Amino acid sequence: MTDKATTDVATDTSSALERRIEMTVALAEIDKDVEQRLKQMSRTVKMAGFRPGKVPMKMVAQQYGSQARSEAIGAAVEKAYGEKIREQKLRVAGYPRIEPKADASPGLLGFTAIFEVYPDIALADISGQAITKPILTVTDAEVAKTLDVLRKQRTTYVETDRPSANDDRLVIDFVGRKDGEEFAGGKASDFAVMVGGGQMLPDFEAQLVGVKAGDKKVFDVNFPADYQAAELAGKTVQFEVTVKKVESARLPEIDADFAKQLGVADGDVDKMRVEVRSNLEREVKKRLLAKTKEQVMEAMLTVNPIEVPKALVEVESQQMADAARRDMESRGMGMKNIPVEASWFTEQATRRVKLGLLLAELVKEKDLHVKPEQVRAIVDEFAETFEDPKEVVRWYYSQPERLAEAEALALENNVVDWVLANTKVSETPIAFDELMGNAA
Repeated sequence: MTDKATTDVATDTSSALERRIEMTVALAEIDKDVEQRLKQMSRTVKMAGFRPGKVPMKMVAQQYGSQARSEAIGAAVEKAYGEKIREQKLRVAGYPRIEPKADASPGLLGFTAIFEVYPDIALADISGQAITKPILTVTDAEVAKTLDVLRKQRTTYVETDRPSANDDRLVIDFVGRKDGEEFAGGKASDFAVMVGGGQMLPDFEAQLVGVKAGDKKVFDVNFPADYQAAELAGKTVQFEVTVKKVESARLPEIDADFAKQLGVADGDVDKMRVEVRSNLEREVKKRLLAKTKEQVMEAMLTVNPIEVPKALVEVESQQMADAARRDMESRGMGMKNIPVEASWFTEQATRRVKLGLLLAELVKEKDLHVKPEQVRAIVDEFAETFEDPKEVVRWYYSQPERLAEAEALALENNVVDWVLANTKVSETPIAFDELMGNAA
């Protein structure tokens, strides 16, 4: 096609990031392109009773005319749109929406291309922002707490004939009745429940203290007004419980067998403590950085309020929904008939897109690009916890998508370091339980 296909192109800004390009395409040029396309098709088109390349043009036009015209119009609009985008040096986000216009002049087809552009970002001064950097030094006390957690994860239970107490495990049968009738979901057999574990409603669990195997109890339970099952919300029902077993919790001793369970082949308890401390220090470092990074990102958003293209948010939302679906499927949840809507992730996706654009601009403006040795340091740190670190390093460098994760992390670290160097930073000790998410 010739440049005559575009006779009028204008740009209109109707919102901060939305753009509209008005285009008119000459019908004569469309007709010329259609003719060329049909001639090209006629060389290879096959029809019954004709040899290839010998089908009359009239029949080719009847069969493929609509297709050729649609392709010609699409090509003309795309060409006109592309030329204007390049001419104005617009950074388009997503794909345009093309709408026909009914008021074009005779001999012309009118179209409007509606699309979004990336925002122009002028990074604001961040020096006035305050960052509170949490600090924590791993001591013997933190190692001991971690060992207690590891012991509890390996708890075994032994049947006992004494009355039940908190942290015991009971095996029970129960049936619930409302107004004398059993209700859905209120019955179970051989049900295991921890005394004081918060698994059941408080009124129910309170009745499980001080019972022995063979006991049978009947008691009332008050369901809260906001209970998820509307038919039970705010109601009082009666439960009948039969206690089959009372099992006492037994924590493993910190000995050679315990060390072997934690991967220390020779059962050396001192070596186990060293490994636990090393792993804990890595985890603490990671969590401290995550908390600092969260404040850094919030500071970037605070001083740089920007509007982002809806098209990018929609793509990010869909990717997050797909990731959530894959995660749930990997956990054995059947997701075939359970919708995961992209709209659920719009707020998170908007934040991600904003940060992505801001960080990209900061990296470019301050030359915070990742160096190979930074990526290697992160990969080496990942590999430390494995039996054969060298093999893990080779695996990362042979998997582009995995290496990209390390590169992204290194880039974020560069941003964090720059922001910390250019803001008001104070250090504040953080409690171990708070950092690890064990606070009551």
